[in-house]
Amino acid sequence: MTVTILITRPEPEASRMATEVQALCGDVAVMVSPVMQIAYGGALPDLIRDEMLIFTSRHGVEGFCRLSARRDSPCYAVGDATAEAAEAQGLRAISAGGDAGALLARIAEDGACGPFLHLRGAHVAADVAGALRAAGHAARDAVVYDQVEAALSAEARALLRGAEPVILPLMSPRTARIFLAQAEGVNAPLLIAAISRNAADTLPEDVAACVRIAEMPDLPGVLAVVQDLVQMAKRLEGGKRPQ
Repeated sequence: MTVTILITRPEPEASRMATEVQALCGDVAVMVSPVMQIAYGGALPDLIRDEMLIFTSRHGVEGFCRLSARRDSPCYAVGDATAEAAEAQGLRAISAGGDAGALLARIAEDGACGPFLHLRGAHVAADVAGALRAAGHAARDAVVYDQVEAALSAEARALLRGAEPVILPLMSPRTARIFLAQAEGVNAPLLIAAISRNAADTLPEDVAACVRIAEMPDLPGVLAVVQDLVQMAKRLEGGKRPQ
């Protein structure tokens, strides 16, 4: 029996994740078929003196740095990977080590009062600037990239129509929605590693043999779930769904 991990993240994250999965899980097949592509663009507002930047993805960092040469602004990053991307560009980053909720909590804990500028994609799971305004802060956002829908490959569709288990990491609610819209005639037992409860809640109850949620809403958290699911998949007999 072959266990395949289907990675649907945009590039270059998809290939990076594939390499990490292969190193962690060993004897498994890995297929990359992004359901989104990143398109950088947009416009920045005039930056305000002492404005605190907020990044909730590496793409936000890249999008900002393509549009501005300014590197003297401090910034908050949703997690360690985003903070590392910001630091690599010369920005001074504070990592919240989690999701948007952890980010807002860290800002409140630090007593930061802004003004804030959230550099984001066209589609977001949480309105960070809106939450900060509701808390009494001056906050705005700017779209610096878009996540354009892409089609599952013919190979991925064939994989999903097969009988062998497929492990599917889902890194956002929107990824889940796009996947569901494209994945017709799924026969393979799906074992899903969801990055968050919001991503898991996007799924119909009968779409997967198993759905597990990462303890931490980041890539290491999802990879830990993927490792567990690999062991579960290897115990399946002839593609039979676990009871």
